[in-house]
Formats: sequence, structure tokens, C-alpha cells
Amino acid sequence: MSAVNDTKFQSAVFLLTGIPGQENIHVWISIPFCSMYVISILGNSFILFIIKTDPTLHEPMYIFLSMLAVTDLGISISTLPTILSVFWFNSREISFNACFAQLFFIHLLTLTESAVLLSMAFDRFVAICNPLRYDSILTPPRVGKMGLVSLLRGVVLISPLPILLTQYRYCHANVLSHSYCLNQEVMKMACSDIRPHSIYSFFVTLASVGLDVLLVLLSYVMILKTVLSIASNTKRLKALNTCVSHICVVLLFYSPVLGLSVIHRFVKNISPLVQTVMGNVYLLVPPLMNPIVYSVKTKAIRARIIRVFVK
Repeated sequence: MSAVNDTKFQSAVFLLTGIPGQENIHVWISIPFCSMYVISILGNSFILFIIKTDPTLHEPMYIFLSMLAVTDLGISISTLPTILSVFWFNSREISFNACFAQLFFIHLLTLTESAVLLSMAFDRFVAICNPLRYDSILTPPRVGKMGLVSLLRGVVLISPLPILLTQYRYCHANVLSHSYCLNQEVMKMACSDIRPHSIYSFFVTLASVGLDVLLVLLSYVMILKTVLSIASNTKRLKALNTCVSHICVVLLFYSPVLGLSVIHRFVKNISPLVQTVMGNVYLLVPPLMNPIVYSVKTKAIRARIIRVFVK
């Protein structure tokens, strides 16, 4: 009997979900999804190309921006196969191992992007509050170490999640609410006691995204305090203008992340359509909008793009 159960466990699958109630028009719905993927992948790749080929952009602010573009590319690539397979071919099945691997990369890249946004907030804090020491504080080796620590933190915190999930038995319907795998949903499919897993997941959220949000807010409180002490209104606006792009990206990233986390943990009765839309916004909108925001609001990036297209 044990061998039979083990066989069932190994052959079992999760079922992904597209847009509830709109299955007959999934092919048409896939058009805006494909457009968003194409724009996000091309946009972030173009940002990386511009920063790599222009020596004047080899500064901490733009190196952090290139890290952000890499994480956005990773998020897009990790979700693209399952989302398009659901909408194009109605292929909803995903094996346990593939699901666990996908949720590992999604959560790893989400935590890494959160850390990169915190590093960018620190960059703006040093540039405005201590400009004379900017070059000595944010040296290239130190910037590289900050990026490596951002990645390692995510690996250390997220690695236990798929390992714990592989230890559980799954006897529910195994129908997920999204077109990709999230830890919050997969753990609810288990028949085993998931309280240790749930407690650890909550700790990971607080120790990473929650802490990052608080530190970003603290950075901007100190930035605002410094800016208000500047006598010239022109210099005030100039200082604040260097933060606009980052503030927009922070809002685009943290709003859906925190919203979806609250929905999964605390909201019991919610429309499946609302949950699906929130999940798609969480993973599709930041990679789509980040290169657009920085291309429009950052003068150096905008000027470099214009020169490329004029040639």
C-alpha cells in the first residue's frame, strides 16, 4: 500500500487556472499577455544593453538599475511558459517538481528585487544626504557585494520552502488559482500539518519584504528631511526629481506584492477573478513598467535611447 501511495504522489500534478469563467476566449486574452511579455523582455534587455555599452552610465545608480532589469527578466522568463501554455493550449497540468522549481524562482527573484530596490533607496539617500562621500561609499566592489548579498539572502530564505513542500502529502483537488505556482497556494493543498511551513513563510515575508519596506520608508523620511533643509526651491525640486523614478518603481512593486500576500493569508471569501487579476498584476506589471518608468523619467537613459534611434 505504501508503494502505491508513493507512486500516486510522484505522478500527481497541480492544475493551473487561467481567467475563471473566460476559458472560451483564452486565446484572445493571451494577446495582451504576450504583448506585455514582449515589451518587458525587450525593454529590460534594452536597458541592460544601454548601460553596458555607455561608459558614462557605469555608476552605482545605473548598476543597480541593471540588477533590477535582470531580476525583472528572470521573473518574466520563469512565468512565461506556464501562463502561455494555459492560454494558448489549455495545458493546465504541471508536475510537482516543476511547480516547486517555479515557485522557488518566483519567490527568490521577488525577494532579490525587493533587496535591489532597498539598495537603490540607499543610493538615493547617500547621493542626497551625503553627496561628498558618495564615490567613497558606493564604490564598484561594494555595489557588486550589495547585489550578491541581495541574491544570497533570497537563496537562503527561500530554499527551505520547496524542500518542505516535497515532504507533504497532497490529497485535495490541487487546483491552483493562478497560471503559475505560488508557495502560499501550494502549501494549502497539502493534507499534512502545514503550521511550521506557514509560520516560516510568514517569517520570510517579514524578514525580507516587510523589513525592506520599512527601511525604504526610513530612507525617504531622511531624504525628505534633508531636502526640506535646502534653502533654494530649485535645488529642492532637483534633488527630489532624482527620486521620482525610484518612488514609482517602489509603488509598482510593493503594492501588488503586499496586496496579494494579504489576500492569501487573511481574506477567506474573495472572487476568484479578483484573486487572478491581482496575481497577474503582481508578476506582470512591474517588469513591464520598470524600464518604461526609467526610460521616461531618467534623463541620461532617455538621452541615450534617443541617440540610438536617431542613428
